[in-house]
Amino acid sequence: MPNILYYVTFMMLTILFILFLLMLIGWRWFLKRMVKQMGKIIFTDSYQENIIEMIPGFRHMGIQNVLENSLRAETGDVLHRPLGSSKKWPHLDPITFIPAQTSPFPIDGEEEVDVQVTIGPKAKKPMNIKIPLMISGMAYGIALSEEVRFALAQAAKNTGTAINSGEGAVLPEELDKAGKYILQFSKTEWSKEEDLIKRADMIEIKFGQGALMGMGGKISPKNLTGRAREMMGLKENEEAVIFEHFFENQTLKDIKELLEELRNITGGVPIGVKMGAGGKIEEDMDRLIDLGVDFIAIDGGQAATHGAPPILADDFGIPTLHAVVRAANHLEKRNMKGQISLIVSGGLFTPGHFLKVLALGADAVYLGSVMLFTVSHNQILNALPFEPPTQVVWNEGKFKEQFKIKDGIQAAEKFLTASTEEMKMALRAMGKRSLKELSKEDLVSYDDLTAQMIGIPFSFKPWEEK
Repeated sequence: MPNILYYVTFMMLTILFILFLLMLIGWRWFLKRMVKQMGKIIFTDSYQENIIEMIPGFRHMGIQNVLENSLRAETGDVLHRPLGSSKKWPHLDPITFIPAQTSPFPIDGEEEVDVQVTIGPKAKKPMNIKIPLMISGMAYGIALSEEVRFALAQAAKNTGTAINSGEGAVLPEELDKAGKYILQFSKTEWSKEEDLIKRADMIEIKFGQGALMGMGGKISPKNLTGRAREMMGLKENEEAVIFEHFFENQTLKDIKELLEELRNITGGVPIGVKMGAGGKIEEDMDRLIDLGVDFIAIDGGQAATHGAPPILADDFGIPTLHAVVRAANHLEKRNMKGQISLIVSGGLFTPGHFLKVLALGADAVYLGSVMLFTVSHNQILNALPFEPPTQVVWNEGKFKEQFKIKDGIQAAEKFLTASTEEMKMALRAMGKRSLKELSKEDLVSYDDLTAQMIGIPFSFKPWEEK
């Protein structure tokens, strides 16, 4: 028997070796035959039978539209696309900063630059943060896993900034880890306890967001599992409901009373409103000013969420660039600049984006999608190449158990720190020692239409001193 096994093994190895030699010698012949056969099919089949029909087809409809329509045809249900709109919205890239080179001169690289921010300066208890970058509301359970929330909360504390709860459940451990905490008061039945409200450093009443506007939604038990359900007070087979209104037959008077009630409970922390940037932004802001808000958070059309119907993400709202310019101009017009803080979000991914929005009149920015990809950093390799990287961060993600909190804290903290240092370097290059010195006077655009819209110089025209 040993001789037979030896013989069979020897024969198999010999065959494999011969096949390897044939491949080594004949791979060029094989590849040439394959290319020749494929070329014959592509160059001779009629268009109706030719695989290259997909090229003009995809260019005509767009690959994403073809794939999303296939999903609609498969499910017959409303799609919920993650990570926001994929449209090319007008954005911040055609805008650049004006450097200080002859007068004034740049600031020495060793000099400190002040980038601290106060949100709600007229509130009894304003919220002070060390950097103008805050972590946006990405809800535990509805979107993120508790491990990711813990990492983001600790990173926010370590960098001296704030984190927003989002509209999910609030983890007690997260509150303990966080420094400055923003409670999003959403159109839900959970996260409304008085003790929780009292612990918040700021309250954000959520009217809407860029990817969903003011719409709510229902989340099935299979898409919301684990501890989050218990903390949200949901029964075993109960859907989680995010409503469209806070009150039945809701009026602005109801909202004003809610705002005052929250202000009384908290003892005077900033109370404000988050809304998606719409075409009636000035009219919306007038109503919020009349309500007596301490801040307004505006989410531009490029903003993302865990999942939104494409029609709401793509076909509603206005670009973040337009929103911040109009909002800042309106606060100036109403003499509210410096009294009501302006927070802006939506499609902001780089230190240049952040600083440009601040130059255009925002007091601080919310960071969402960019934090998901930085907190998971090299941990996304756990999901690739067969699953999307977000499967590492979602609460229902297949690889959420492999997320390492310590690595997440370090990655998110380093990103926030590096981004802040780049912004400081840019301020020094403009001859500024403080973020408060920055304004749209420090901007120029190489796109004439953008320059006219914002009210900044067009870079092709010679500079004219004012």
